[in-house]
Amino acid sequence: MHRPARGTNDAQAGGAPSGKGHASSAKYDFMVVSNRLPVDRCPKEEGDGWRRSPGGLVTALAPMMTKTEGAWVGWHGAPDETVKPFSHDNMDLIPVQLSEDDIELYYEGFSNATLWPLYHDVIAPPEFHRTWWDAYRRVNRRFADAVVRHAAHGATIWVQDYQLQLVPRLLREARPDLRIGFFNHIPFPPPEIFAQLPWRRAIIDGLLGADLVGFQRNSDAGNFMRSARRFLGASVKQQQVHVKGGDGEITHIARAQAFPISIDVKHIGELAAKPEIIERARQIRRDLGNPKVIMLGVDRLDYTKGIRHRLKAYEELLNEGKVKVEDATLIQVASPSRERVEHYRLLREEVEGTVGHINGTYDTIQNTAVRYLHHSYPVEEMVALYLAADVMLVTALRDGMNLVAKEYVTARTNNDGALVLSEFAGAADQLKQALLMNPHDIDGLKDTIMRAVNMTEKEAGRRMRSMRRQILDHDVDHWSADFLNALNEKVIRDDS
Repeated sequence: MHRPARGTNDAQAGGAPSGKGHASSAKYDFMVVSNRLPVDRCPKEEGDGWRRSPGGLVTALAPMMTKTEGAWVGWHGAPDETVKPFSHDNMDLIPVQLSEDDIELYYEGFSNATLWPLYHDVIAPPEFHRTWWDAYRRVNRRFADAVVRHAAHGATIWVQDYQLQLVPRLLREARPDLRIGFFNHIPFPPPEIFAQLPWRRAIIDGLLGADLVGFQRNSDAGNFMRSARRFLGASVKQQQVHVKGGDGEITHIARAQAFPISIDVKHIGELAAKPEIIERARQIRRDLGNPKVIMLGVDRLDYTKGIRHRLKAYEELLNEGKVKVEDATLIQVASPSRERVEHYRLLREEVEGTVGHINGTYDTIQNTAVRYLHHSYPVEEMVALYLAADVMLVTALRDGMNLVAKEYVTARTNNDGALVLSEFAGAADQLKQALLMNPHDIDGLKDTIMRAVNMTEKEAGRRMRSMRRQILDHDVDHWSADFLNALNEKVIRDDS
C-alpha cells in the first residue's frame, strides 16, 4: 500500500507532541478506525510523548498496521483537546476530538451502559436514553468525516467494534468508492435480546453499509443475519445480504462471517523464553511461599468476566477442604475498567469485599488465599504470571473471544499447565482441549477446577499440545490476513 509523503511537522494544540508529523491533506489507501488510537500519553516523568496502548485491540492490530502504509483514526484519550495528525511507532495517527459530554453520553452512556450489557446477554440491565443515542450518532459521524477527509479513492477502510456501528453506512453514503469492512469484537446478541434496542433498525442499517461484517463466532454472525432479516426485512441468502438503496435497487452485497481473533504468538513465545522472565516466574512462586498450586485469573474488572462466580467457587472449595490455603493460592488480576460507570464501581466494591472476606476467613500468617491485584501490568509481567500459574481460570459469563486464554496457552512452551475455560467465551470454539465449563453452574465449576488441579502430567501435556498447535497455526497475522483477503474478494451476485 502507498504511504503518502509526509509534510513538515504540525504543531499540536494542547501541548501534545507532534511525532514525526505529516501533511494534514495526506490520503491513505488503507485505514483502521476505532474508538481509541493505539497510543496513550506518557506520564510527565517519562517526558512529553506517546507509548503503545496495552489493550487487546491494539495488541491484535498494531503489528499489522506497522507493516502496512496506512493510518489509524481514533480518539487520542483527552477530552476537549484538539490534536493534529501525527506519527508514532511507524503508524500514522489521525485523532478525533471528543468533548467531556461526548465521553459521558456516547462512550460511558450508549456504548457501555446500553450496547455493552445488551450485547452480553443482559447480564446487567441496559439503559435506553435518547440523549445517549443522539450523542452516539453525532460522534459516529465525526469519525466517518475524519475517514472521508483522509481516504484515497478506492481505499480499504476497516472499522472496529460496537462504538462505531453507524460508520459503515455513513462512509458508503459519502464515499461509495470505498471498500468497507467492520469487525465486532464483542458478541452479537440473538434477535430476541437485540429486539429491546429502540434503535435496532438504525444499528443494523449502519452495519449493512459494510461490504464485510466480521464476528468472533459463527453464532454471532448468525444472530446478525437473523436480526437483519427480522428488523429490516433484508434479503438474506446464505451469508449474504442484498442491500438496497432508497430507489429499491441493490447497491451492494454485505457479507457476515466469523473471523476468530488471535494474538501475537511470536512475541508471547519470545517473552516466555527469556531467562529474566522465567526467573521472575520463579520469584512469584517464592513470594507466595511456593504453594503446590497457583491459580490465576486475569480480567478487566467487568461484570461479564465471571470474577464473582470464580471467587464463590474458590471460597466453597476452601470451605469444603478440597483446597487448602497452605497448598493453593489464587492470584486475581483485575485491571481497572470504566470506573465512572455505576455498575463497574459497584462491582469493584463487591469483588474487593468478597476477597477481604475470603482472606479474613482462610488466611494464615504464612499463607494468603487470594492475592488481589487491581492494576494493569506490562506484557512482560503478564507472561511471568502465566509461567508461574498451574491453572488458568477464564470464567467469562459472555465474551467475544478472550485473548488471555490464548496468551496463557502460548506462554506454556513446556506443554504443562491447565486451562479452565468458559464455554461462553469465543476461545472455546478453538481451544476444545481446555477444560470447558458453564460458570453459572458453581458446582460444575468447582468440579472442573479440581480436575485441573489434579490433572496428570500426561493429560495436561496432551491437551496443551493440541491447544498450542491451534493457536500457533492461527495467530493475529492469520486473523487480519483472512479478514482483509475476504474483504477484497470479488463477490458474485446471485439474484436468482
